[in-house]
Amino acid sequence: MIQTSQALNQLPRTLEEFLIWEPNDGFKYEWNDGELIQFTGMKKEQLYIYDLLLDLFIEKGYKKSGTLVAEQEVMITGLQMRRPDVAYFTKEQIKRSRNSENVIPEFVIEIISNNDQINQLEKKITEYFKGGVKVIWNIIPEQEVVYVYTSRRDVKICLENDICSAKPVLSDFEISAAAIFAGERTT
Repeated sequence: MIQTSQALNQLPRTLEEFLIWEPNDGFKYEWNDGELIQFTGMKKEQLYIYDLLLDLFIEKGYKKSGTLVAEQEVMITGLQMRRPDVAYFTKEQIKRSRNSENVIPEFVIEIISNNDQINQLEKKITEYFKGGVKVIWNIIPEQEVVYVYTSRRDVKICLENDICSAKPVLSDFEISAAAIFAGERTT
């Protein structure tokens, strides 16, 4: 019995172990080619951003074509499992995932906190684009800035009334940086 409880408390050493591992320490985890990455997930104070973007998503009629999901497991490669703060999945992708197929969202949003490290963010951006993501928003509430990536080289820095867009994935999904941080729609 002691060996069993000790085995449950061991950290996973392989992706297979990670996928069945059920930590009970209050943290969330990602897997990156043998590296276990601990994080706390979206903060309570950041929930308003997700709620605002979800309202915009529904208002623009995108609910008919897909969904925005918070902290969904995404297998980027056979060695990398990430949990973007927010990800857009089409209805077709959702259907395919029901059959245990790994699907990569084309649009992801990361809401950056003080705990996030720049080198980890850069790794994620690289992985997301290699995996097939087409648009990434890195939202930094404390600085009131949104970095909109359409590739690792093409990034738009959105401040104040600059418009953040999810084109080409969701052509009409646009909002000003000011509206994101005010917590209300102004565009």
